[in-house]
Amino acid sequence: MIDADLSEIYGVSTKALNQAVKRNANRFPADFAFRLTAEEKIELVTNCDRFTRLKHSTAFPLAFTEHGVIMAANVMNSPRAIEGSVQVVRVFVKMREVMVSHGEFARRLISLESKCDAQFRVVFDAIRALMQPPKIPRRRIGF
Repeated sequence: MIDADLSEIYGVSTKALNQAVKRNANRFPADFAFRLTAEEKIELVTNCDRFTRLKHSTAFPLAFTEHGVIMAANVMNSPRAIEGSVQVVRVFVKMREVMVSHGEFARRLISLESKCDAQFRVVFDAIRALMQPPKIPRRRIGF
């Protein structure tokens, strides 16, 4: 996500966001936020019509990964950024609850499978396949 978009979401100016990132540089390693190169900026403007405002800008925008977006919410002091940070914590708590219940479901499935005959093996195998997270190929972060 580009700094201008993130600052709009958090209800602050792009300048304020970039200053906060600069003041807290140790919280933004290269896999959280990075400055676009000239070539990346040109490619972004060429391929995405909504970034035409960057076309004649001399500044190279910051790009944030998902972790950088969360960290930015933690260093910004706007009401929206604080709300976003709180929501992220709530999502992680909910994810943990789902993972725990997922484990309980797997245990119950094993128990049920031991009580059923071989005819249901296909059904149990299909359910286990659905329980597996999708295999998503890892892509390079950045442009």
